[in-house]
Amino acid sequence: FGRDLESAQVLNRQLKSVFLEQQIYRIDHYLGKETVQNMLTFRFANGIFEPLWNQHHVEHVQITSAESLGVEGRGGYFEEAGILRDMVQNHLFQLFCLAAMEPPVSMDSNAIRDEKVKLLRSLRPINPGEFDDHVVRGQYLAGHVLGDAVPGYRQEPGVETTSVTETYVALRLRIDNWRWGSVPFFIRAAKRMPKKVTDISIKFRDAPHALFNHTGNSTGVPNVLTIRIQPDEGISLHFGSKIPGPSMDVAPVNMEFRYGTSFGGEPPEAYERLILDAMLGDSTLFIRDDETEASWTFITRIHQA
Repeated sequence: FGRDLESAQVLNRQLKSVFLEQQIYRIDHYLGKETVQNMLTFRFANGIFEPLWNQHHVEHVQITSAESLGVEGRGGYFEEAGILRDMVQNHLFQLFCLAAMEPPVSMDSNAIRDEKVKLLRSLRPINPGEFDDHVVRGQYLAGHVLGDAVPGYRQEPGVETTSVTETYVALRLRIDNWRWGSVPFFIRAAKRMPKKVTDISIKFRDAPHALFNHTGNSTGVPNVLTIRIQPDEGISLHFGSKIPGPSMDVAPVNMEFRYGTSFGGEPPEAYERLILDAMLGDSTLFIRDDETEASWTFITRIHQA
């Protein structure tokens, strides 16, 4: 929605000169994905997770979207966008909001969107001169994928040979609020990675005392909760368990939930769900004007750095 804060504000003014805000449905298809929608249920319908969802128990959070493909003939478009605009400002910021927002007072669409906007406004701005400490950008080079030679980004059709447009970006974000004050959020998006995956990983703090280190075989098992958006949608919890036998050695194990196994069948396509909601007048899974401008306020500062 736009390409920076100024253009997003212009679009909002143009739309609202003709329609009321409640008549406008700004689509982000990630919000139509079942696993993304399940974030609210997972966090707020279960009493065992939300009490741990804060800086006292969480060490850091990683949100990753990696693709094995390149720009696939869209070089002209991608030159104008870059992955920060193409993936982070919209899709990954939506995952970030649902993973970190405060509980809404109800399931009313505006109550949920109020909390998303509040979170985006709590993002700590990156000060001039500090961008290299918080932002990493890069491009993929020529190489091989599954034995086939693939071009580098600058060799793609429609891409300038001197292009500095990023196909990889990593951000370290800080949230200035009581829940997340000391917890870094790492957001990554990239093309031409070894595999396609989009997930949210919550790394919990280690136990305060390494009780089992005396065995010599255990250095501690990290506790990580992973919410897989694609592929193989589901949720897994990584923790330590005793290896059968006379010793007290500890090994990592996973507790898994997968949508396909638990519910079977294919969920509706993301756009199908969103278009149905728009026809029903339900704006919960759509972006409000102040939300677009709050996300662009942060991202535009990076582009201007």
